[in-house]
Amino acid sequence: QVQLVESGGGLVQPGGSLRLSCGASGLTLDNYAIGWFRQAPGKEREGVQCISNSDGTIYSAGSVKGRFTISRDNAKNTVYLEMNYLKTEDTGVYYCAADPGGRCSGPYDFWGQGTQVTVSS
Repeated sequence: QVQLVESGGGLVQPGGSLRLSCGASGLTLDNYAIGWFRQAPGKEREGVQCISNSDGTIYSAGSVKGRFTISRDNAKNTVYLEMNYLKTEDTGVYYCAADPGGRCSGPYDFWGQGTQVTVSS
């Protein structure tokens, strides 16, 4: 019954922007820390940004600080990842995941199917 669904990925040129959405059914995202992760072919999955639900703290990978912004819209039960000034290194499959502990420390028990982001000239 629990399902997370990412959307908003696509092809964008370096320097461009995308906004990813993570919608949910079967759980209320406001009750979880929500993290965005990404994985490129041949690379390990890495955390990108996470927003806690305990105090709202946002954790960011150093590579995306100042460029990406995670946010919640509780009325829509949706979490967003706004990505600006995209680089080719941002290419990968982006996943959202829910951490019931609420602190962005894991484990993340629920994962979406992923959405492809390709940054290329």
